[in-house]
Amino acid sequence: MSVRTDQSPRGEQGDRRPARPWRQRLSASLPVALARCAHPRQALAITLALGVAAAVAGRSTREVGLVLATVLVGQVLLGWHNDIVDTERDRRHSRPDKPIALGQVERGTVSYALACGVLVVVPLSIANGVVAGLTHVGVLLVAMAGNAGLLRRSRFSYLPWMATFGLLPAFLSYGGFAGEGSGGPPTIAMTALAALLGIGVHVTRALPGLVDDDRDGIRSFPLRVALRTGAPRLLVIATAYNLAVGAGILVAARAVGLVQ
Repeated sequence: MSVRTDQSPRGEQGDRRPARPWRQRLSASLPVALARCAHPRQALAITLALGVAAAVAGRSTREVGLVLATVLVGQVLLGWHNDIVDTERDRRHSRPDKPIALGQVERGTVSYALACGVLVVVPLSIANGVVAGLTHVGVLLVAMAGNAGLLRRSRFSYLPWMATFGLLPAFLSYGGFAGEGSGGPPTIAMTALAALLGIGVHVTRALPGLVDDDRDGIRSFPLRVALRTGAPRLLVIATAYNLAVGAGILVAARAVGLVQ
């Protein structure tokens, strides 16, 4: 039987309880709990990757800053939405990395933060230009549909990831500060490679939860592959795949560029 650290018996001093370690108190604080719900490593990785891509494509400093802000807010919203949708499942599996499931932050609080974030991300997206902004909003909608169950339990669970990553080159190629100097459609090579990268990211992100997926009967694409290869081998395969596709993106960027 597990015992919560904040339910220790009261001592002789009435309601006073032993103070928890400062790291535990910090982890349970509202700002940190919200940050942990946002899947910060994935959010930062995707944000930095798109910021670097924008810089390499020749975007101005303020445009790169706008891309970073837009993508970061969008990724934070996706992380919050994922944890809201998966709350009951995370509680059932006692996930130690899920603040909502641990009771460190209320689900309603994260939902309110998500609603506020939507009011921020939409104007931020449109600030990149109408076409780029609508593309980014489309990325978020497809990703949220995937979180909510679109193909999530099927062998085609990679399709929403392909769609969202495949739209990111268009967000960059059409973008510009307030629509100024916006370009045209992305090259086919960059779009295809970005979509393929989405498959690799999907598999990599799914690996830690494959045991829980199997228990819940979720036969997603990563689980089907892992049942054939084993999770350790799949990790090696996914890492090699992501590196290969990433190298292909670098080659395509030099050969054909981002914009047609």
